[in-house]
Amino acid sequence: MAGVAKTKKAPEVFISEADEYLFAQGTHYDIYKKLGAHPSVENGKKGMFFAVWAPHALQVHVFGTFNGWEETQYPMKKKGPGGIYELFIPGVGTGEMYKFLITAPDGRKLYKADPFANYAEKRPGTASITTDISHFKWTDSVWMEERAGKDMNREPLAVYECHIGSWMKHPDGTEDGFYNYREFADRLVSYLKEVKFTHVELMGVAEHPFDGSWGYQVTGYYAPTSRYGTPEDFAYLINTLHRNKIGVILDWVPAHFPKDAHGLAEFDGEPLFEHPDPRLGEHPDWGTKIFNYGKNEVKNFLIANALFWIKEFHIDGLRVDAVASMLYLDYGKKDGEWVPNKFGGNKNLEAIEFFKHFNSVIRGTFPGVMTIAEESTAWPLVTGPIDKGGLDFSFKWNMGWMHDFCEYMKLDPYFRKNDHYAMTFAMSYNSSENYILPLSHDEVVHLKCSMVNKMPGLRADKYANLRAGYAYMFGHEGKKLLFMGQEFAQEREWSEARELDWYMLQDELNSGMLEYVKTLLNLYRKYPCLHEIDNDWNGFEWVNADDAERSTYSFIRRSSDGKNSLLFVLNMTPVERKDYSVGVPKKKSYKLILNSDDKAFGGNGAQIPASIRATAEPCDYKPYRITFDLPASSAAVFMF
Repeated sequence: MAGVAKTKKAPEVFISEADEYLFAQGTHYDIYKKLGAHPSVENGKKGMFFAVWAPHALQVHVFGTFNGWEETQYPMKKKGPGGIYELFIPGVGTGEMYKFLITAPDGRKLYKADPFANYAEKRPGTASITTDISHFKWTDSVWMEERAGKDMNREPLAVYECHIGSWMKHPDGTEDGFYNYREFADRLVSYLKEVKFTHVELMGVAEHPFDGSWGYQVTGYYAPTSRYGTPEDFAYLINTLHRNKIGVILDWVPAHFPKDAHGLAEFDGEPLFEHPDPRLGEHPDWGTKIFNYGKNEVKNFLIANALFWIKEFHIDGLRVDAVASMLYLDYGKKDGEWVPNKFGGNKNLEAIEFFKHFNSVIRGTFPGVMTIAEESTAWPLVTGPIDKGGLDFSFKWNMGWMHDFCEYMKLDPYFRKNDHYAMTFAMSYNSSENYILPLSHDEVVHLKCSMVNKMPGLRADKYANLRAGYAYMFGHEGKKLLFMGQEFAQEREWSEARELDWYMLQDELNSGMLEYVKTLLNLYRKYPCLHEIDNDWNGFEWVNADDAERSTYSFIRRSSDGKNSLLFVLNMTPVERKDYSVGVPKKKSYKLILNSDDKAFGGNGAQIPASIRATAEPCDYKPYRITFDLPASSAAVFMF
């Protein structure tokens, strides 16, 4: 009939011998379309197809709201030696809660959520929910096409790390105060467009039972958390961000999982997803299980999960959490708590191969998608190519830079001269990887203080210090990441239980800081020299890295075409440097484009000339110099 939309017919879902074979080989990258719960048709009847991997089980039943939670009405059928159980139940639709009842080898009854479920009951409930994620109408094709052709190493990448539940709370006074994905999308898009971040990194999206884990202890790897709505609501969030030219990175946690009874731990009564040897299968410090990276089906579960977020939800990047804990067998363990590899070393050879497999599949299938390693050691070639022995991540968080930066900035300015080279050290190894410079959530929790309260001095001094520090960060080679609240210098530590202190924007120092970060982000995006060459010396040159006595730094950023280079001059003490001279390479005018002491940013308003003509007087091993009064605790940036 004209004008009536045709409904999409549910496909017939079943497990074939090819599915079993590929899963056992670890190469069934669409396995999530077969395992789990999927609307299906069998003998002309609509219903739900259930399938679960439980090779050690004596028996598996599926039960839920569709049968009044009668546990044994629907026994599932074991397909073959691979241990996949399946069952089609006619008449079951979407929106039904369900669980698997697994009879363990020792007769115990285990009540498990579906590892492949796309939707879960909101905590404290632990059931899975039948759904259909295939109906969302994506309208982000322009973004997706442009993404495929981008080399993010040469593009601006400024990431806003964000926790949905605590970014902003709903004023309606409900218990959680959560905005749903759709409400959050509209508010976040408006804010990020104003502040000019290029990407948002979302914490805690995969389903997890405990808010205090921030989403790093996952029970539902294939389900966007129901705290903020349905999977379709989550798709709306991504689609809206993309339509507004904002990329989305997800935190992804293949390193470990919690021991919650409904989760993956001893899923079928025996170690299944985790390694059976507790010295290889448990983190003593974290109280969590470690995935068995040597088991094909487990590797398949994880790699297919990464592809699931990329294919089904159009995610632009995965930031892989706790990579170091996966690479080292003795990570966080004492003698006797770990087992050496076959060569007697502490490298996890199976995890290394997992990462190579993971990155090669993503790189080969989705060249525009980033993989980002949160790796805290000097492991070589994290972003190096596989054929050179690397792991082939797109980027690595520069945790060393973050540590050195924070430790230096916390110092009383009088003592900074004794630790001067902490701020220059990162450039000595910068070309070894493709780096992101993070100031992440981990730096503003557990009594570490907020970023602004790490700074020394009285309140105005703290803000001046942080403005100078942010200028250094944005001038330094490497992509950028700020955790939410840092852009306006929230003074309290972050807590997942409350929203950001937005009321602080009524204060001139905080509104000034937000204006300052907007300006930095605008400069970062506008000038190719700040993002085009981020991992070699062609894009960076020290002018004076050795002025420890005055705690000043100066350097130049260059683009590949040599146009519109920028000179950064930083004063890390609360002492004005009168008639400060800095060496420059050309006899021309140097145009001031940023003065961090500007009153618009909450500064004191000390003046620097809008344009300074270089004179033919050697300085800093350069043939020319410019001279001006460098304000206390400040950054000045010139274009030439």
